[in-house]
Amino acid sequence: QNLCLQFCRYGRVKPDVVAYSRDIMGSKTSTGCKTLSGTSVASPVVAGAVCLLVSVIPEDKRKSILNPASMKQALVEGASKLVGPNIYEQGAGKPDLWQSYEILKNYQPRASVFPNMLDFTDCPYFWPFCRQPLYAGAMPVVFNATILNGMGVIGYVKDPPVWQPSEDVGNLLTVHFTYSDTIWPWTGYLALHMQVKDEGSQFSGIISGNVTLSIYSPAAEGESSPRSSTCVLYLKVRVVQTPVRSRRILWDQFHNIKYPSGYVPRDSLNVNNDILDWHGDHLHTNFHILFNMLRDAGYYIETLGSPLTCFDASNYGTLLMVDLEDEYFSEEIQKLRDDVVHKGLGLAVFAEWYHVDTMVKMTFFDENTRSWWSPLTGGANIPALNELLAPFGIAFGDKILSGDFSINGEQSHYASGTDIVQFPAGGFLHGFELQEDPKTAQNSSTPDTQNSQSQEKSKLSSILGMLEAGEGRIAVYGDSNCLDSSHMVTNCYWLLRKIVEFAGNGLRDPVLFSEATRLKFPVFENTQKPLRRPDVNFSMFSSVIGKELICHQDSRFEVWGTKGYGIQPTGTTRKLPEYQKNEVSSSPNRLIKSSYKRQDEAGLQKSILAPSANKFDDKRDYFGFISHEEVSMLLIYNS
Repeated sequence: QNLCLQFCRYGRVKPDVVAYSRDIMGSKTSTGCKTLSGTSVASPVVAGAVCLLVSVIPEDKRKSILNPASMKQALVEGASKLVGPNIYEQGAGKPDLWQSYEILKNYQPRASVFPNMLDFTDCPYFWPFCRQPLYAGAMPVVFNATILNGMGVIGYVKDPPVWQPSEDVGNLLTVHFTYSDTIWPWTGYLALHMQVKDEGSQFSGIISGNVTLSIYSPAAEGESSPRSSTCVLYLKVRVVQTPVRSRRILWDQFHNIKYPSGYVPRDSLNVNNDILDWHGDHLHTNFHILFNMLRDAGYYIETLGSPLTCFDASNYGTLLMVDLEDEYFSEEIQKLRDDVVHKGLGLAVFAEWYHVDTMVKMTFFDENTRSWWSPLTGGANIPALNELLAPFGIAFGDKILSGDFSINGEQSHYASGTDIVQFPAGGFLHGFELQEDPKTAQNSSTPDTQNSQSQEKSKLSSILGMLEAGEGRIAVYGDSNCLDSSHMVTNCYWLLRKIVEFAGNGLRDPVLFSEATRLKFPVFENTQKPLRRPDVNFSMFSSVIGKELICHQDSRFEVWGTKGYGIQPTGTTRKLPEYQKNEVSSSPNRLIKSSYKRQDEAGLQKSILAPSANKFDDKRDYFGFISHEEVSMLLIYNS
């Protein structure tokens, strides 16, 4: 696109407008001309448009009608929508100077909502909302709109917003609202939380109507009464019958640490020009191709922005957990185990690298904050994932693996992924020849083998495992780069489809579930599992550590403000001894101390493909289940 994002935004629809910014001629700092591109060009274009608009307003009227809100109203309401880009790529579109002038020429101070029309049947403009219809039983669809108050620097919502359906069938749609208590300065937000009622589970069709709200501001100079304005937002959504469970996927967004300002390092260590994992790790950002692919395959994907206790597992075929960095409440761990074993939930986990020495070496000094920044965790939080997966006898290691491999002709690239070091009998485990990062190889080997390992190009490592656990199914993979469009080398959407088919519907691919990959005995590498870093202030960025377990306003209405499904009202916080808050350190990601010492693991690493049977003759509970509770785990052995 020869357009660039521009104009201020408030974390809702962004950008507001776009302007030309590709190969624009400009002057050099010395003499002559040069071409410029980027927001550095788009900003002056929009700023120049604003100056021209101001110049045509008579001077005696400028003070009474011109302010940031009224100017933005003129720009977005006068802009022309482009064909192709969605609303998060173009906002209102390309500024139309004449149309904006016509708006300002007869402008009377008022409030408005941007955008003032939400037509979720209009694709691709309203992607991703137009890409998936609403249905009963789903997580609420949340849209954040911006309130623009041209009446004054401060304003208030007079009465709660009201949803007014055009037809009776519109009463099947419930709309809850959250909004700014005070609209200051000039702007605020209006969030629509849309959820189809249970009685609409068999309905299929279009629902439309209006949302109205009234805004008022204190009286202006020389006026005796407050200013008021009524805003109207048109809403149109498509509703379908509730899909079958096997076609519904829940994406875990809650356990992703947000940037800024948490320093989470990049997932692929081979990408040297992008040190931060800053693209959001969201279905609608760097995983948008994955989202479109699953929709094309007939799946419905919902986003979970609250703890794992805040969804009803009986509604979903698969819980998809990709590249997650946060911790887990103990209640979440218990509920997920019950959801899989007893409620038949499928679980698909795509992990990432985790190696403490590598993280420490990625520390850098930030000139803006004048402090040292050190990674909170690796590409993914493997110690936390291992706790989550412990009830199923599954654990990841701390190797950093890279290389190419193929499964049944499907080529894949492993980009700084990790390995699987523990997996139960009866499961299916795949290993491939991959190159291990020399640093992790040295840390996990004896001195006698380090020289020989440094000469080896690759070694066999387990990276993909699948298991049936009680009523449910689990699949784990040690890398997420093949799903992330940011720095993808080769996609593994083919693998994701097969994993989801297995996790959500029990379909077994004959290659992935070949007898050659079935484990007769549990795999348990007798090595030190990855440990948490004790020297970073993790609680500053975590949604779990030291926080209350609560379902937020992106979960189902019935559990807003509660702890979720089947959770007792006790045990609201969880603190880990490794993450102790240091009162002296208040800087983001600041390195508190550097006392990390790796335990000597020489001689502990064993073969992962041929474990001896007598290793597991003791009474260890590899599935983490309480000894008196018998759980039906489907463990398949060769005859």
